[in-house]
Amino acid sequence: MIVAFSVAPAAAQVADGSVHDAVAAAVAVVRASGLPNRTSSMFTEIEGEWDEVMDVVKRATEAVTAVSDRVSLVLKADIRAGRTGELDGKVERLEQALAERERGA
Repeated sequence: MIVAFSVAPAAAQVADGSVHDAVAAAVAVVRASGLPNRTSSMFTEIEGEWDEVMDVVKRATEAVTAVSDRVSLVLKADIRAGRTGELDGKVERLEQALAERERGA
């Protein structure tokens, strides 16, 4: 499965409204997990089996809870049994489809 999630303090903890330190703590948990992952400006994606992915999401959320008593968590999952390597595979297929479309235009 692939899970895309965003976790952050529900209220900014610094004067400029930034939550990057708390988010960095969560992303550090994800990266230390050893599971395939990718972080963008809005979400972190992680790939693995249900229990291991959800455990990482829980621990990442707990890392943010350590700096804020109120946390926002947004989660979206693509559950597809028997598939691995989809974190990159889905993007590769999309890029291939776009390239084919450009050739046909």
